[in-house]
Amino acid sequence: MAFTGKVALVTGGASGMGKVAALRLAASGARVAIFDMNEQALAEMAAADPNIRTWRCNVADWEDVQARVAEVEEELGPIDRLTHAAGIMPSYAVMDTTIEQARRLIDVNYFGTLHMIRAVVPGMLDRNRGDVILFGSISGMALTPKLGAYAASKAAVNVLGETLANELAHTALRIAVVLPPAVNTPLIEQSLNTDAAQALREARKSGRLSDPGKIVTQIEEGLEKGKKAIYPGEAKFLELWHTLAPRLWWKTVLQFEKR
Repeated sequence: MAFTGKVALVTGGASGMGKVAALRLAASGARVAIFDMNEQALAEMAAADPNIRTWRCNVADWEDVQARVAEVEEELGPIDRLTHAAGIMPSYAVMDTTIEQARRLIDVNYFGTLHMIRAVVPGMLDRNRGDVILFGSISGMALTPKLGAYAASKAAVNVLGETLANELAHTALRIAVVLPPAVNTPLIEQSLNTDAAQALREARKSGRLSDPGKIVTQIEEGLEKGKKAIYPGEAKFLELWHTLAPRLWWKTVLQFEKR
């Protein structure tokens, strides 16, 4: 898609991969709307490029999403691309996860995705054009300790996104769900500040986390190739390992917890 004059909406666009995507879209000439909850980060993004407009929006709140999307379309025009990167990633062992924590993960990660789909995609279908990029996670397939509730919420997004992409494959819309590995973004800090798995802590310490800019580039390349499920970085390798050798996978990841 040529972005000059187009309208892009990026959720979670004030940090991490959402921020990278938003800045690239703005630089390419798109009018970019950013949804986020961090007001200071939103202000910084609004000052970063004249093509960027910002809204504080809680994607877990259906009424808030509907109202903010309507404002974007009224002020900027119909949305040509949705990049839904908003999400949360606290880490807890399953037996330490409260009902409230699990429900919050589902509300933000899963229902937040469904809310954005329901608010934006019908207009794209009416116009028979548009891009939709939904952020799932390889964590929903290649499972690890301390991320059970998070992985469950992202597994739901993986399923929802790939199903949507195939259900609407007969249209002109380009829809893909992304299953990234661990990426060096502020989302990782949410895990590290709770009860992150030792493997994740060591990956951060050793610099093995994926680069967000490279991951966003691979997402764009996958979308251009017509992929409906995009596995950037080492994600496909991780999925295959867990699928083909689950006992070895769990033996390996659990060994980190003993260090």
